[in-house]
Amino acid sequence: MTVPLLQVEGLVKHFPVRPGLFGRARGAVQAVQGVSFTLQAGQTLGVVGESGCGKSTLGRLVLRLIEPTAGRIAFNGADLRSLDAAALRAQRRAMQIIFQDPYSSLNPRMTVGQTLTEPLRLHGLHSGRHRERVAELLQTVGLAPEHAQRYPHEFSGGQRQRIGIARALAVEPQLIVCDEAVSALDVSVQAQVVNLLQDLQQRLGIAYVFIAHDLAVVKHIASHIAVMYLGRIVELAPKEALFAAPRHPYTQALLAAIPEPVPGGGRDRVLLQGDVPSPTRPPAGCAFHTRCVHAQPACEQTVPALETSDGHGVACRRWREVLPPASSHTEPPINTRLQRLQSAFIR
Repeated sequence: MTVPLLQVEGLVKHFPVRPGLFGRARGAVQAVQGVSFTLQAGQTLGVVGESGCGKSTLGRLVLRLIEPTAGRIAFNGADLRSLDAAALRAQRRAMQIIFQDPYSSLNPRMTVGQTLTEPLRLHGLHSGRHRERVAELLQTVGLAPEHAQRYPHEFSGGQRQRIGIARALAVEPQLIVCDEAVSALDVSVQAQVVNLLQDLQQRLGIAYVFIAHDLAVVKHIASHIAVMYLGRIVELAPKEALFAAPRHPYTQALLAAIPEPVPGGGRDRVLLQGDVPSPTRPPAGCAFHTRCVHAQPACEQTVPALETSDGHGVACRRWREVLPPASSHTEPPINTRLQRLQSAFIR
């Protein structure tokens, strides 16, 4: 049996809430609650959900940039939580991250060449030929070798994100966490960067955890999609299954929120009630019951487990009862934004 590249089991992260710098903790922000998933080499897991659902926290936990409260993270079979600082530093060569903001993620005092050389020196790679390796990295992400002499402020947002990708590639990783890596870019530039990530995956076999809030972008790059709500995964499925037949009411609402070119054209609207509850005091039972039109008193009792059938996981007791008829599970009409994206993705 093949060992998954990444295996996450029961991951939990609580941030203590303190009234002052040295005050006693008064509660906690329950950012991630019992998240589990596996990722094979060369695959892409898309993680989507509303702002504040715990997507970015999950990405940082996977890399142990922040320490989990509980749970297990295994990378190539090794338990990351059991590694000391030296072993974790060596392991991090295989795990990298691309940050959301291409403007603040690069040191303005360092040239591009210095930025790309730094990880090579830290990990003792390509000794004696750093300049050649930097030129190779720049060409890999579609930039010119002479760009190594420039500073970040001399580049556009899309070019800066390409530099961030080159920095992640410098140490030849097996896994890259893309934390909203295209959300700050224009639509056409998003397409270029996603195309680049797909090409790199095909050439180098890299796996991605692709965090985003734009389902149109996630659909193009992900092989599987995890939908998060208030720190939990409520649906996890191959992208084709999730888009064709979403099972959780929250996933249905997210897909229904995609604008249509023709109002009322072929898709039922699923309206969410109220606001997202506070992560410091989440509702009892199913966290989504306060906004779900299908909620019943039983939904307030216990947290539903992520039940999996046919490779499609859903955390909802009533999904079989409220699932729309099979005839309505057709692919929703392409919205205007997705249409623009698709035209940009065609090479």
